[in-house]
Amino acid sequence: MCPIRLLICAALFALSPIAADLNSIKAEPDLNRRAELAMAYAEQSLDDAGKAFKAGEIKRADIRMEEVRTAVELACDSLRATHRAPRNNKYYKRVELSMRTLLRHMDDLVHLAPVEDQELPAVDKRVQELHDQILTDIMSKRK
Repeated sequence: MCPIRLLICAALFALSPIAADLNSIKAEPDLNRRAELAMAYAEQSLDDAGKAFKAGEIKRADIRMEEVRTAVELACDSLRATHRAPRNNKYYKRVELSMRTLLRHMDDLVHLAPVEDQELPAVDKRVQELHDQILTDIMSKRK
């Protein structure tokens, strides 16, 4: 591989939202972009939690699941802070779709988690509540 291509690939990886942490996502001034970055981070954290469960690293998986909850809450708070009508806001719909995908992946992850692990159902319940709130906001009529 040519050195220029390698450099470009490295730069793209460094700029990807997955490489960011929650503190850098919170520093994003554009609230809509912050919500999208937070959902991308939540998806990456859920993938990491699944890998940790498969490897038997329950503590690391619990930490990653807590990051999923925090990232989803950040995405919802960021959308609400825009004070835009959710009904015709494409960012609300994007976050709702990401949450739906996240919930499906969490359902799959339940089968990997040990029975005594209590963190997963709590996160799953909270993400479901936030998803329902976002969906209700999108579907409700103007106030």
